[in-house]
Amino acid sequence: MRAMWSGAVSFGLVSVPVKAYSATQSHDIRFHQVHSADGGRIKYKRTCAIDGEEVEYADIVKGYETEDGELITLTEEDLDTLPTATGHEIDVIEFVPADQIDPLLFDKSYFLEPEAKAAKPYALLREALVQTERMAVVKVALRQRESIAVLRVRDKAIVLQTMLWPDEVREPDFDVLQTEVELRPQELTMAASLVESLGADFDSSDFHDEYRDAVEALIERKRTTGETRPAPAVEKPADEGDSMTDLLSALQASVEAARAKAGKADEPAAPVEEKPKKSRAKAKKDEDTEEERRKGA
Repeated sequence: MRAMWSGAVSFGLVSVPVKAYSATQSHDIRFHQVHSADGGRIKYKRTCAIDGEEVEYADIVKGYETEDGELITLTEEDLDTLPTATGHEIDVIEFVPADQIDPLLFDKSYFLEPEAKAAKPYALLREALVQTERMAVVKVALRQRESIAVLRVRDKAIVLQTMLWPDEVREPDFDVLQTEVELRPQELTMAASLVESLGADFDSSDFHDEYRDAVEALIERKRTTGETRPAPAVEKPADEGDSMTDLLSALQASVEAARAKAGKADEPAAPVEEKPKKSRAKAKKDEDTEEERRKGA
């Protein structure tokens, strides 16, 4: 795995240097949109909704439309004025009971790996969280934005779990929930009995993505039955040069120019001014005049 962040967990006077690794990955099968006739990839152009013209990426800015229908645009210069968090500390604010954190707030998960010299304080924090059945509420700056998160334990690893801000969680505003429903004791007993009959200890390895398995089987069946065709090779337009290729070409040209200059005199040669071309009649007259001058001499 590749670390996506490095810093330190700070609680009290203890600092634990750590690296963060993404704890999850997606195994979704990704498809391309292609033309059914020839298999060519479908491309999209950025066009203006008003004049229909294609818009260059450099001419696109961020826009925010107010409830009153007013449009406010933000340039890169405007965005540069916003405060950004660039710290490399996971600052522990408080330790709270684990059952007080609503799982709905959880967002992304990262494994924290301690440096070799920090193995002991890392283990100390881990075991303290386990014994007290608490999570550490922290603030951390990821990708230049400050986030609220928790530290919790999974097996022998400490997990950094970023969380949504409280105002990002919606309230279930359903009128039907306000309706009074009469539940008879017999019904509650039957429902509880059904729950108990299906009771089990959760093991995530018992579950798998059946839809993905079916898609993989379908793709493999089409491949083995010969329902395939070569992917079309698309030539790159001449005006769409690769930026890295252009850079390498420019560097190569600079090197060649420097080598050619090194083979000449130290003083740079003065630029040669191109003389204006003479007309044929004037050129003939100049030749005759030069010939007469030599005869006279």
